[in-house]
Amino acid sequence: MKEKLLIILMITFICSCGTKKEKKKEKFEYKRTKVETFDNFDVDDPNKVKIVLNSFDSMQYDKKIIEVEDGKNIYLTLNHKGKIGKEFMGHNFVLLKKGINIDDFARKAVVAKKTDYIPTGDQTLAYTKMIGGGETTTINFKSPEPGKYVFICSFPGHYNLMKGEFIVKQKQSFVD
Repeated sequence: MKEKLLIILMITFICSCGTKKEKKKEKFEYKRTKVETFDNFDVDDPNKVKIVLNSFDSMQYDKKIIEVEDGKNIYLTLNHKGKIGKEFMGHNFVLLKKGINIDDFARKAVVAKKTDYIPTGDQTLAYTKMIGGGETTTINFKSPEPGKYVFICSFPGHYNLMKGEFIVKQKQSFVD
């Protein structure tokens, strides 16, 4: 009985030695894109506001609160300071309308891969395209009416960590 077991083990060992397959190593490449600049941005124009928001591979924005006045022309630049591509660690900026349930929006976003995880409908006020490590994107939009809004990253699983408050204050007017 022991001899049969020993023979079976030896045959199994010999057969397993000859079928080693080489694994191909795929090289991951990082792509750099041209950084958009504000060459045409008129800093003396009081109706224009420039916002730079940085995102990281650690699924975080560098700002949790953004404050602007109502009626301003917002130029928001999103930088992805990480190294991982957008297929695995994409980031965007999505400004949601008041009263939108973030969890419901995120559930719809998960299945909206073809549209950069932006679900169809009118739940957003503004959003950037999805970007990966080393990439930058800029959008322009008019600041909404005064109030508190939420901004998130809609890449699956990111919204719990990547969210903040977009606070719009009423424009100050001075009367003589």
